Amino acid sequence: MDAIKISLDDFVHTGGGFNGESYDHKTDPTIMLKLYFPGKVQQPYDEMLLARKVYDMGIPTPEPSEYVVTEDGRYGILFHRIPNKISYSRAIGDHPENVKQYAEEFAQMCHQLHATHIDTTQFENVKDRYHKLLAENPFFTAEDKEKLNRFIDSVPDTDTAIHGDLQYSNVVFTESQRYFIDLGDFCYGNPLFDLGMVYLCSNLSDASFIKETFHMEKATAIKFGEAFASAYFGKDRSLKDIEAEIRPFAGLKTLIIERDARSPLPQFRVALEGILH
Repeated sequence: MDAIKISLDDFVHTGGGFNGESYDHKTDPTIMLKLYFPGKVQQPYDEMLLARKVYDMGIPTPEPSEYVVTEDGRYGILFHRIPNKISYSRAIGDHPENVKQYAEEFAQMCHQLHATHIDTTQFENVKDRYHKLLAENPFFTAEDKEKLNRFIDSVPDTDTAIHGDLQYSNVVFTESQRYFIDLGDFCYGNPLFDLGMVYLCSNLSDASFIKETFHMEKATAIKFGEAFASAYFGKDRSLKDIEAEIRPFAGLKTLIIERDARSPLPQFRVALEGILH
């Protein structure tokens, strides 16, 4: 599919993330643009196709429309814009007194996603993704890779949906609706692979990163993580028990983060100690 040419003169910059930037159309309130950083051509195309399949399944997410390229050579995707939306990270940062409420809403959203059975012929298995990431990672020894591969294989299989990058900024809401966004890593498998990202953002990330990226204090992020765990897993399970189960999956997110950072990140690898030692 050829990309449609657009002009950034028609858009206004509204934010940014690890892979690119977001823009709203200046005159059409129904259009937003997710624009990838220079050099990324296949990734936005693949995400558009994936987002369309997820949208057609009925999972709540903004509708993707076109694969586009700007005059400066950057590629992106046009989406149907959700007016007056706010991310859970921004809402928590603005109203930390409501962190328990937001955590419970987020957990309910995740429950619904993780209960969604999908056609496994149409999406990637999360285990295959992690095996590939591990094979491509130059920062683990061969012995460590063997241990991590065995752990990945040992996780019980499911045919349910996984967001792939499940963190506060990737769920937005309005007064009446909630939506998943940034579905470039959507796949299927055990929800624990998803929940590890929630723990990593809440507990393993340092205070400055949490403040800059998620607009909240570290103490608030920890409160969110605790309230989320209780709401998702049930109040009959202790936080210590839940943490022990989720922590290794937070460590596996190291494979994605180190791929993007192109360097080893020991602050996240500590979560893998139970597997590697």
